[in-house]
Amino acid sequence: MEDCLFCKIIDKQINSEIIYEDDICVAFKDINPKSRVHLLIVPRKHIPKVSDMEEGDEKMMGHLIKVAKELAEKNECKGYQLLFNVGKEVGQIIFHVHLHLMGR
Repeated sequence: MEDCLFCKIIDKQINSEIIYEDDICVAFKDINPKSRVHLLIVPRKHIPKVSDMEEGDEKMMGHLIKVAKELAEKNECKGYQLLFNVGKEVGQIIFHVHLHLMGR
């Protein structure tokens, strides 16, 4: 999606503090953090929201959770939350699936 903010960050057309990347996802700091550690883990594949997932996307989504666990450990989070917002009604602002990692 050429007008997607997260696609532009993934493609490095927009600067962001990227802290992790592999062939499946990119993780970067949230620009409006809600906790000491607030990272966004974003798949390279553009999917507007979780409810738009297709057959076969479950492996990618599991990978996002695995990366979140590793980043929580790396950032020495004693506890953390993982959150997907699905739809504008619950606060999704950017329509590219992203997993929030918020840790203390």
